[in-house]
Amino acid sequence: MASHKVIGIDIGGSHITAGVVDLKSRKLVNNSLIRTHVNSKGSAEEILDAWVKVIEQLFSAFPLIQKKIGIAMPGPFDYEEGTCLIKGVDKFESLFNLNIKKLLAEKLQIADSDILMMNDASCFLKGEIFGGAAVNCDNVIGITLGTGLGSARFHSGQTFEGDLYFSPFKDGTAEDYISNRWFLKRYNETTGRTVKNVKELSEKIAAEPHVKKLFVEFGQNLGKVLFKYAKEHGCKTIVIGGNITNAWDLFFSETKTILEKLPKIVTVKRALLGEEGALIGAASLWK
Repeated sequence: MASHKVIGIDIGGSHITAGVVDLKSRKLVNNSLIRTHVNSKGSAEEILDAWVKVIEQLFSAFPLIQKKIGIAMPGPFDYEEGTCLIKGVDKFESLFNLNIKKLLAEKLQIADSDILMMNDASCFLKGEIFGGAAVNCDNVIGITLGTGLGSARFHSGQTFEGDLYFSPFKDGTAEDYISNRWFLKRYNETTGRTVKNVKELSEKIAAEPHVKKLFVEFGQNLGKVLFKYAKEHGCKTIVIGGNITNAWDLFFSETKTILEKLPKIVTVKRALLGEEGALIGAASLWK
């Protein structure tokens, strides 16, 4: 049996991404990645069955691996017990107050103890520390820039769930200004028009030069938020991931300029593992 190979899973608002992770090489096993759409507004049975189907596919395709699973799951969630506490966010409503760990274990015919769970942003950071941009780093802050703002901290071998998203900033919270949502709102405020996402917005720069100013403003906001957070926690490294990093060259120089004013040098790294980061981090819970 390949005791050094386990399953890592990343649960998103509309999908499950899973794969077999080799804990020795610290990489995803070739041809093991599966990404499947999941109706997060469906019944508990529908959601759980969709997850189980993907896991069973991997068990079937890789019969020699351990039947051990690490899951990166959005919060709020009791990760130790396995109970879902998500409510009022238009996703996974049917899972509220259910012990997901036990229900999955029953369906997969494995022990509850064969499933480990952690916050998705924490798993993103664990993945980058385990086999990505932050290998051999300590005192690290990890953030994900996407639909919302995810964060986590790593210090002295422990990973801590971050609270950056609701940090006070300007007339709201950090997440109000550092997210896809901010870009779409700001573009609408300045033009009266709408866009679907940051990718579409970045493609408009040639035709609408003023769009570049939005990325400059975003980079400055990010720099100010990270400056305060990094100073507060005395971090040495910041790892940045998430879909918005695809527009890295449009905003990061502004962020860097602000962070260079920190009293201590902080190294800022762009995440290396992409969508595999969280599931590799989740699998590394079994290291």
